[in-house]
Amino acid sequence: MKKWTTGIVIAFMVFAPAVLLYLIDNETLPVITYFPMDEETKFDHVSTRLTLIEQTDKDSYEISWETNSKSERDVYLRQDVALLFDNGRLRGVQSKWMENTAVIRMKQKLVSDDSSHFQAIAYHHGEVHYPDDQIKSIHRMSHDQLYVIDSPNTQLESFKIPENEMEDEWVRLLEHTTNQQLIYYWRNLTNHFKINSDKYIPVPLTHLYKYNNESLPSFTQEQTNQIIGQLWEGLYKNYILTAKNSEKLKSYVPLILFDKNNKHLLVVYALNGTKEKLIQQYPKFN
Repeated sequence: MKKWTTGIVIAFMVFAPAVLLYLIDNETLPVITYFPMDEETKFDHVSTRLTLIEQTDKDSYEISWETNSKSERDVYLRQDVALLFDNGRLRGVQSKWMENTAVIRMKQKLVSDDSSHFQAIAYHHGEVHYPDDQIKSIHRMSHDQLYVIDSPNTQLESFKIPENEMEDEWVRLLEHTTNQQLIYYWRNLTNHFKINSDKYIPVPLTHLYKYNNESLPSFTQEQTNQIIGQLWEGLYKNYILTAKNSEKLKSYVPLILFDKNNKHLLVVYALNGTKEKLIQQYPKFN
């Protein structure tokens, strides 16, 4: 397999705009809908935070997973979604939406065991309504990571950035193990869908936050913002909602494939044994 390295960062795709709310079994479920970016409203603050809380017993420990966001003012609809991965495997999904508010907070505690590299990414979204039925949107991503070392030979500890040789060695060990597993997983998906990897630049979903302030190749930052917003629209509808509503949860970091000819994006993943491929043509930018 060529050029599958998790250090490569890129972005991609999404889906046709949808109605903001739809009804299923008389319950209103929100969907993220991309609208043109609002230049008048921004986020004051967005954050994702992973923290080691305590050791629950000799074989397990507890971590806190928290996301926060605040827009400059109350907007018609605010919505945040967050994903947590443990050594590449999906461990949790959080989502929350509120009307006429600026602030959304989500927090969850998880019990785990063994040494792990936790990665979390969140998408913070707002829908702004103006007179004459004009609708615009704001969005921002946040992320965090946490290495937890749970070994019989050492005390339980955690860190975000290695600061000594021992921590450097743990990072190399954990990332090597995770990367090998993810490369095998992604290769299996691209082979299944007969995707020629030479035609794409891959980026794991966990690296997408870098496009908050970095444009995609051959695109402006404004165009990148639209591509990213539409990507999350498609991910939410096709991946996140399904994962959130699953009784069991088996998935790994989705891989986003950036077409080198700048025509479309692909997302490949498997959820609870079902392989999926999402495709989106790029918008027609002026």
